[in-house]
Amino acid sequence: MFTKSTYINRREKLRKTIGSGLILLLGNDESPMNYADNGFHFRQDSSFLYFCALNHPNYAAIFDCENGEDCIYGNDLTIDDFVWMGPQPTISEQAAKVGISKTGNLDSLSALLKAAMAKGRKIHFLPPYRPENKIKLFQWLHILPDETKSKASLELIMAVVNQRNYKSEEEIEEIIKACDVTVDMHTLGMRMAKPGITEAQIAASVHQVALASGGQISFPIIATINGQTLHNHYHGNTLKDGDLFLLDAGAETAMGYAGDLSSTVPVSGKFTTKQADIYELCLLSHNTAIEMLKPGIPFREIYFETCRVIIRGLKDLGLMKGNVEDAIVNGAHAMFFPCGLGHMMGLDVHDMEDLGEVYVGYDGEPKSTQFGLKSLRLGRKLEPGFVLTIEPGIYFIPQLIDLWKSQKYNTEYINFDKLESYKDFGGLRNEEDFLITENGYKLLGKQKPKSISDVEAEWAKGM
Repeated sequence: MFTKSTYINRREKLRKTIGSGLILLLGNDESPMNYADNGFHFRQDSSFLYFCALNHPNYAAIFDCENGEDCIYGNDLTIDDFVWMGPQPTISEQAAKVGISKTGNLDSLSALLKAAMAKGRKIHFLPPYRPENKIKLFQWLHILPDETKSKASLELIMAVVNQRNYKSEEEIEEIIKACDVTVDMHTLGMRMAKPGITEAQIAASVHQVALASGGQISFPIIATINGQTLHNHYHGNTLKDGDLFLLDAGAETAMGYAGDLSSTVPVSGKFTTKQADIYELCLLSHNTAIEMLKPGIPFREIYFETCRVIIRGLKDLGLMKGNVEDAIVNGAHAMFFPCGLGHMMGLDVHDMEDLGEVYVGYDGEPKSTQFGLKSLRLGRKLEPGFVLTIEPGIYFIPQLIDLWKSQKYNTEYINFDKLESYKDFGGLRNEEDFLITENGYKLLGKQKPKSISDVEAEWAKGM
């Protein structure tokens, strides 16, 4: 938890931005795995953490924009709970730590909202992503679950985005902690990636690093020899000579701030010539993107430049052909690079994705619907205080190759005959996390191995 004044100032700024009405901020509840007493690890809503810091289930907050009063609502635990959980602080004790003196139970919150609606007061809320919070909005505000997204307050969404997008010094320190632990997760993964080791063994060991640091993982671990599947959470394969092993994993601090890195390592310890060619090309696009980071540049422009680098390199390898700019316009690069270049990061690994990428990453401007480009989560001009990832990749997806080849799609830019020999290649990427500064950028956390020589040297440390 940061200082009390941090949360007081955040709430005051939010109230002033909204101006009138009530802000209803919903925390998360416990989420059962298969029955009520067997729950998943509890994770508080990130906006609730940002403004209230209370990491306990079944809480809600009201910020009154007109009288400046804040209140935390929830039901205090009883002796029946303490038997299983041990003694717990009261809601008023917790609220006082973040500068909130008024508390109430959930019944009193329901009554307050009912009275506010009767007076015609505007009640602002964020779009809920948990079903239990949709039910609460139905019970309290009579909004059908299917209507909660459309009836969420755009004013509040934009106000929250415009606060959380700009990271403070204390937030940066937390993110650096997460990134440092994340580097340790990846170096361990590189050292373990040997023939005969299973994906599950590496995933388990990497997860342990995050837990041992006092935090959690920031998203489900991707640990796979099938890197062409972008979000591959299957861990049932055994590594063998000739495989490329892709690890995409991040740590989350106890306060909820995320790290997010990706690495690719040859299981045999040395990249083959074919693997090295693709790896070096991907790393060139990665470093090109980093060098372009600065305030004022649209991230979309950086994305297109990485596409140019990848297309030129693939032309040199005989996999692509034709005019580079025309290939980009027609989306031919998406055969190999079907995802975005990076995303905002903070209290969420994909920061505020629950509020909408169009607001977080595009400042309200519409996104493209073109395959590949539509997956670019960040396109807006960069500003000091933004924290983001850089993660171009090159992937060979057999199903996509077969589909485009059968449709004769982008044949003027893709050499499908040559591409056939890469259908068993898999996929690879590197990923790092950066802060946009007043004059450029700063790498967050310690440097992870990413050059071919450094990756191979790290692998060798596991022998």
